[in-house]
Amino acid sequence: SYAWFADPKTFEEFSDQQAMIAASILNEIRERLFFLYDVGLGYLSLSRDARTISGGEAQRIRIASQIGSGLTGVMYVLDEPSIGLHERDTLKLIRTLRSLQEKGNTVIVVEHDKETIENADFIVDIGPGAGKFGGNVVFAGTLEEMKKSNTLTADYLSGRKKIEYFYRREQNVWMSVKNVSLNNIKDLSVRIPLHNFVCVTGVSGSGKSSLILQTLLPVTREILNHARKVNRVAGVEVEGLDKLDKVIYLDQSPIGRTPRSNPATYTGVMDEIRNLFTKTKEAQIRGYTASRFSFNVKGGRCEKCQGEGEIKIEMHFLPDIMVKCDACHGSRYNLQTLQVEYKGKTISDVLNMSVGEALEFFAPIPKIKTILQTLSDVGLDYITLGQNAVTLSGGEAQRIKLAKELSRKDTGSTLYILDEPTTGLHFDDVNRLTKVLHNFVELGNSVLVIEHNLDMIKNADYIIDMGPEGGSGGGLLVAEGNPEKVAAEWEKTGSFTGKYLALELNRL
Repeated sequence: SYAWFADPKTFEEFSDQQAMIAASILNEIRERLFFLYDVGLGYLSLSRDARTISGGEAQRIRIASQIGSGLTGVMYVLDEPSIGLHERDTLKLIRTLRSLQEKGNTVIVVEHDKETIENADFIVDIGPGAGKFGGNVVFAGTLEEMKKSNTLTADYLSGRKKIEYFYRREQNVWMSVKNVSLNNIKDLSVRIPLHNFVCVTGVSGSGKSSLILQTLLPVTREILNHARKVNRVAGVEVEGLDKLDKVIYLDQSPIGRTPRSNPATYTGVMDEIRNLFTKTKEAQIRGYTASRFSFNVKGGRCEKCQGEGEIKIEMHFLPDIMVKCDACHGSRYNLQTLQVEYKGKTISDVLNMSVGEALEFFAPIPKIKTILQTLSDVGLDYITLGQNAVTLSGGEAQRIKLAKELSRKDTGSTLYILDEPTTGLHFDDVNRLTKVLHNFVELGNSVLVIEHNLDMIKNADYIIDMGPEGGSGGGLLVAEGNPEKVAAEWEKTGSFTGKYLALELNRL
């Protein structure tokens, strides 16, 4: 749209009077379109349904509107504006934020992106850990000062710690997706290696989701998982699925939408904990079964809040609020149930434990330890077992799902599909996640990840790069191969991913 409005030929048929009337209007339109393009949203169509716009895109639209306002003396607070952005577009966003600051505004950004952190004037690092292990300012100062500090963030920024898992497995077994025509993709065929860690890359709007989530995923769900009512793209053929037995899509949707849903119930560790409590001497004397220690059924739970620990108060003309139950004081259980203890802890005490604390507490119990260890392996030591699902971020929910899969008996022939799993993750969490995904592949599985994060991309066995641009300028297979090959050939292929990957691998 910007190119069309910026082209003088578009309006050459205007009379002098029409040109005079339209001049100021066209300038405003061009300026607003340029701002949208400048924050990395050049691929969006103007008629795009607002319901299909991601949180990161919506935030960048608001940034674009603020640039044109010309305000000064304003404090802007942004929460991870780089979400969903390719490295090329991240640099555009940084320029945009800098222009806001140069107009006399203050810009505060909550961010994990390396480029954004390195371009900041002042950095505040909070930690040292996460959840109950954090909450302190561990560093405040410039980038150069930070690199000399001993915080976990500084370790990765200075290069003292690196995310390196250079397996570089061979590509011997393939899956083919043929005749894809969807959105900006026109009659594309692509081969995807199995038993590999594969990253699908490309600038925002290049066709990654169209190829993997809207085309490949429905077909694999229908054939491998025998799913019904899937929206298959007409004319698409997928070959090589006989080498797989199921597909698992790990997205960032919530693990539940009520206080009843939490990590303990979702992963199944709650069942094992309840069984352990029934074996205590006090529970056996009282004749308590496992259901007594459930907050979802009558018997052991607090009936005033029905095991939620909170009571909803409906506010007229205002959002409903949740207050701690005054009968059980948030414990979820009645007094009789709380009289049963295991090693001096009630069932409510256990739900209030962090994963790290529970792992140490239940170390002698193999079934419980195994599940808790998987949560720890994906970097979730800090969340509590009974934490309300509504309070978990998308990245945390995705890693809980990942932990659940890790705790299951592995078949060695599973296709795992993840969409930008590094969203909202610190360098150390990206490190852990990359290790977990490689472990899946080591067991014989196939991992397919849509990703922009260079730390994860450079550790892939194989890259499928879409582009070269977003929207109508994308939809093509630009480059494919291992990271070194994609980086080495970026000038020939025109791959933006290859260009920034080459910088990351110190090839330029």
